Amino acid sequence: MADPVELVAIGVIEKSFGVCGELRVRSLSDVPGRFEGLTRVTLEAPSGTVKEATIRSVRAMNGSYVLGMDVCSTPEEAALFRGWALKIPQGSAPPLPQGQYYEYELIGLAVQDETGRLVGTLEDILKTPGHHVFVVRGEDGEVLIPAAKVAVAAVDVPNKTMTIRRTDEVAAKETVRATL
Repeated sequence: MADPVELVAIGVIEKSFGVCGELRVRSLSDVPGRFEGLTRVTLEAPSGTVKEATIRSVRAMNGSYVLGMDVCSTPEEAALFRGWALKIPQGSAPPLPQGQYYEYELIGLAVQDETGRLVGTLEDILKTPGHHVFVVRGEDGEVLIPAAKVAVAAVDVPNKTMTIRRTDEVAAKETVRATL
């Protein structure tokens, strides 16, 4: 038996759109052209129900996308998919430039400081106006780490580790930068 393909969420269905059963989708991806090239997706309900869908049409509209799919042709049918995630196979994601990572590559990494002391596991990534923030949970509780080069010394995806700089060093660098 083959291993199941790992799926990555690229969007969330917000609501039905129009009289033909189209769906308004909020993108979770910042990859240019991500939606325009779609032909098939896996839809996943918050309850875990999964359904395969073929994309009939895609158009950008006011910061989101309107998709026509074979799974619905009326507004009533489309409304049933509100809150469902659009997922694609992880392997279909294009490679990123060095030093950039997909969220799915980072979630689950063991986070350690530069001395090798385990801080915890990267469990979530918060999106804030200034920069992303890594949520790391370990024996000492929850630690929030800015997703900035000043705080992150190294990311080793193949070995599933992230090395961060000690808090006092980061604070000192942030203070120096803020006073310049």
